[in-house]
Parts: sequence; structure tokens; C-alpha cells
Amino acid sequence: MNQEVEQILNQAIDGTKITSDELLLLLQQDPESREAFAIWQAARKIAMESSGGMAEVHAQVGVNAGPCSKNCQFCSFAPVNNVFPEEKRYSTAEIVERALRFETDGANAIYLMITADYPFELFLEVSRAVRKRLKPESILVANVGDFGDAEAKQLKEAGYAGIYHVWRMGEGETTGIDPAIRQETMLAAKRNGLKVGTCIEPCGPEHPLTEIVNRAVFLRDEIKPVHTGCGRRLPIPTSPLNSLGILDKLAQALRMAATRVFFGYEIPWHAGDHSILGGVTGCNLSWAESGSNPRDTKADTIIGATVAERRDAFEETGWKVVKGPSVMFAGK
Repeated sequence: MNQEVEQILNQAIDGTKITSDELLLLLQQDPESREAFAIWQAARKIAMESSGGMAEVHAQVGVNAGPCSKNCQFCSFAPVNNVFPEEKRYSTAEIVERALRFETDGANAIYLMITADYPFELFLEVSRAVRKRLKPESILVANVGDFGDAEAKQLKEAGYAGIYHVWRMGEGETTGIDPAIRQETMLAAKRNGLKVGTCIEPCGPEHPLTEIVNRAVFLRDEIKPVHTGCGRRLPIPTSPLNSLGILDKLAQALRMAATRVFFGYEIPWHAGDHSILGGVTGCNLSWAESGSNPRDTKADTIIGATVAERRDAFEETGWKVVKGPSVMFAGK
């Protein structure tokens, strides 16, 4: 066992924040090594203790599918991928029905997701309709394009507790968005009383480990989100990125666990692989999905699991799933 790795993990378990250099060292370990499995164990211990052994299952309704001008190459909505030549919008009634179904199924929070070009005023209108039909205590989270203070206030007024927003891997190179804009959206949300959930994604084999470290430092030290995560890129067959391949699950497990260790006890919730492997490596948040999905080539996703399936995956690895509204997004 590498003594430096062991020392880093022991310090993290004792509550000491690890440095960016220490995170990089953890990420550099062989995914099949003793060190990697020790990182898994430390990540799970920190997650279990900080969350009281609890996991959450959230649910997302994709509101529309179609070509998006931001042209993110990993996304099925990118025109370069030629998956959705025309836009499909679900009706307000369909969106409300899907949100209510997730509420009945026991999702701890319900997200509404749109592409960057979907009219913001229409999104607010749909959101108010959903908010009106959900129970007052049910949590709504917005997964939308970039915005400023005015839009953040409107989201808050429409009944949102927070947002899901990501400074993506390869931002500005494989996407049409300036990284600074992604960062500023998260800061605008925080300034206006919206909680921020986020992730380090979508990770591909070509991304340098230092890019993961940069994201992690920004999120932990500047954003202080209610949840973090680390996700791998799933291939869109027509994407220019498809030839670069996909991280295997052991390589991804190391990334999930190492970042979980880095975020420590102050951020109890972490997402990653939605399979049992995620629960083993300290991930205690996952999503069920309905409607559009940027990782799917179908307008009504076939890869988004149900709330019950996500709950079962956690319970099979020793987690207890929160009952009722989300703990991380609740409160002021």
C-alpha cells in the first residue's frame, strides 16, 4: 500500500480537507490496485458518516428535445450529432402528469430540464403549472441554460428550491459556451437564494486528470454545492467524440471515489454511476428520468430508470433512502 495515499485517506477520514495535489495523486492510482480499493472504502465511509447512511433518489422530466444552438458534442441535442432535426415539446399537461407520477413514486426532488433555446418565459409558465399541482412540500429543481440575477429571482419566485448546473468537461472546446458563463450562473443562483447541485461530467478517456481537479477545487471552495458528483460520458453514436471511447467502470469508480473523498464531510451527497458500483464507492444520489434526455437518442428516454429501480440499487448496497422531500434541498 502506498504510504502517501494511506496518509491522505486517513487524514480525509479524520476530517482534514485534502489538497488539489493530493486529489491528483488519488486519481493517478491504478484503478485495479489496492490503493484504488482503499479510496473506495474511504469514500464510502465519509459518505455514510456525513449523510447518516442515507441516500436520495431524484427524478427529472425532460421538457423538450431538439437541436440546441450550444452544440455540445456529447449531447444528443447538438445539431452536429444530427439526432433531433426538429424540436419536440411536451405539453404542459404531459409534464405535470410526469411530475405527479414521480411524486407518487416517492422521488425526493423533481427536476424540470430544458434545452438552452427553450423560451424562458414558457419554462416559467410550465413550472408554475407543475408547482401548483405538486404538494407544497415537494421539492422542485431547475435544469436550464445559463442565466443571471433576474432569471434566478424568477426561478425562485416560480417555486424552485435550487438548480442543477455543471461546468462541463471540455467546456468551450467541445461546447459553444464560455466556461466563465457556466460558473457565473452557479454564482447567480447562490446570490438569489437558489441551492446549487452539480457534478464533474461528462468525463471521457481524453480528459486530463488535472481538469477534474480544477472542477473539484472550484466547486468545493467557491460554490459549496448541496451535492456533487462525477459522471462518465455515454456515447452518442453520431458524435465526433464517439471515436474517443468511454471510460470503463473501474476507471470511473476511481474518479467517483477520489472526488467523494475530496469533497469531504461538508458535502454529504455525491452522485456517480447509477449502478450498484456507485453505492459501493460512496455515491448516494441518483436520478430516475422521463421525457427527453441528453444522453439518449429517443425523445422519450429509454435509459432513464424508475424511482423504484434507483431505490433498489441503493438498498442492495446498504443505504437507506430518504422518505419524503429532499434533505439537501430543504430549508433556507
